[in-house]
Amino acid sequence: MRVLVVDDEPQIRRALRTSLEAHGYEVVAVGTGEEGVLAAADQRPDLILLDLGLPDIDGTEVIARIRGFSETPVIILSVRENQSDKVAALDAGADDYVTKPFAMEELLARLRAALRRSGSDEPAQPSLVFGDLEVDLARRLVTLDGEPVHLTPTEHQLLEALVTNQGKLLTHQWLLRRVWGQGYGTETTYLRTYVRTLRKKLGDDAAAPALIVTEPGVGYRWIAEAGT
Repeated sequence: MRVLVVDDEPQIRRALRTSLEAHGYEVVAVGTGEEGVLAAADQRPDLILLDLGLPDIDGTEVIARIRGFSETPVIILSVRENQSDKVAALDAGADDYVTKPFAMEELLARLRAALRRSGSDEPAQPSLVFGDLEVDLARRLVTLDGEPVHLTPTEHQLLEALVTNQGKLLTHQWLLRRVWGQGYGTETTYLRTYVRTLRKKLGDDAAAPALIVTEPGVGYRWIAEAGT
């Protein structure tokens, strides 16, 4: 697997190269946004690690330009902790967001999850199993411990959006538009109410979630892996 690192700090590039190569990845590292866009086109990486604070163009612009020709997973590595920066990057097309400084093991886990999602060109599985929870996408049926879970059509659409994007950080705006339509995007209280109800029906505890994790001010992430 080839990973493209776009970061203007030489020490970060060196550290990432050393760690990633030690885990068997091939690494291409550049220091500017323009170089990153060109490398994404020429090198055809399997995944991109991208800093937002680049010396020439902002990381969100890099994402937008890459998304013009590639669906390669992009994980943001940035010191920016503002929710607005995270939301802007994710809405521009990033797949995940990791704040600097970060633990390398966490980054590797996020990287593996993104590669798993992107590496499957197979048709979506008609049924997904997460422990005692089964979500039959083809028949729109949900069971928990063998008993049917009664969901409204909207709740089912929300669940489908989450389970078909396992591990990915989904913004409020993305979920609202995916489930309710393009006319939505700011109704976060509305979305929060539906997530709360869905958690209750699925037996998930918001304080110690096993299925749906809240990313405060940004969105939600489905953390359970199919087949576990």
